[in-house]
Amino acid sequence: MMKSIFASTWLLLISTTVSAIEPPQVGNAVPDATFQTRVRIESTDDDANPFDWQDRTSADYFQNKRVVIFALPGAFTPTCSASHLPGYEDSYEKMKGLGIDEVYCLSVNDAFVMRQWGLHQGLEEDKTIGSLGFTKVKLIPDGAAQFTRLMGMSTTWDSERGFGERSWRYSAVFNNMKIEKLFIEGETGAPVQNSGPDPFEVSDADTMMKYLLSTAENNSEL
Repeated sequence: MMKSIFASTWLLLISTTVSAIEPPQVGNAVPDATFQTRVRIESTDDDANPFDWQDRTSADYFQNKRVVIFALPGAFTPTCSASHLPGYEDSYEKMKGLGIDEVYCLSVNDAFVMRQWGLHQGLEEDKTIGSLGFTKVKLIPDGAAQFTRLMGMSTTWDSERGFGERSWRYSAVFNNMKIEKLFIEGETGAPVQNSGPDPFEVSDADTMMKYLLSTAENNSEL
C-alpha cells in the first residue's frame, strides 16, 4: 500500500515538474543543454563498437546555423518510424536547398537506441571520424530529457503507453540559437500529460517545406 502511494506521489511530482516550463515563443533563445552522444573514432575494421562518448551542447549543434529540428515521442514507435522521420529524410536535400544548414531529429532516447533506430530505418551511416552519425538527418539523443524540459516540451505518459517521460511532438526552425518558427502538435499549443491521442498534423515534413518555401519566396522579393 505504501509503495503504491509513494509511486503515485512520485509520478505526480514528475508530471508537475516537467510541465512547469512553458513552451518558448518565436524569437526566444534556444535552451542551452548538454547532450551525451557517441561519436565515431579511429578503429580497426573488426571493431564492433568504434565509438566513444562526447558531450555536445546546444551551441555545438545550432550556433551560426539555420537548422530544422523535429522532436518525437520515441525511437521505434509507429508514427515516428513510418512517417515522421522518413518524411524529413526524404525532404533533406530540398530543405538544404532552401537555406537550411542541417536537419535534426530529437528524442528522449539514449545514443545507443538512436543509432540502432537510424540503422533500422535504413539511414546511411556516416563512417568518417567524429561524424554525427548519419549522412542526412542527424539524430540527437536527449536521453535525460534535459533539452526537452528546457523547451517546455516534456510530457509523461505513464497510464498511457507506459512510456514515462518523453518529448511532445513538435518541429522548429532555429536560426543561430534563436527560434524562428515553431510548430507544436495539438490544440493547446503545449504538451498534454498522459495524452490519449498522439497528434501528427503540423510537425510533419510537408508543413515544414511549405514554411521554408514561403520564407525563400519572401526573401527573393526583397
